Amino acid sequence: MKASEFDQKFDKGEDMSEFLDLAAARRPRYEQKRVNVDFPVWMIEALDREAQRLGVTRQSIVKVWIAERLEKCPHG
Repeated sequence: MKASEFDQKFDKGEDMSEFLDLAAARRPRYEQKRVNVDFPVWMIEALDREAQRLGVTRQSIVKVWIAERLEKCPHG
């Protein structure tokens, strides 16, 4: 299918999912990269209590808190 044909179908509001390879889809700047961070035991315990209270994982709460902080940075 030509790009112009694809664009026309999209502009008409047609379902385009059959033409997309969603398994290969990526979100630029949102690729995952593993990092290791050492925290004092008291921080891990506090993170775990808060994560349990919210019903999320420790990793989730750390990501959310860091993202919230970075959004407030002028250069974030």
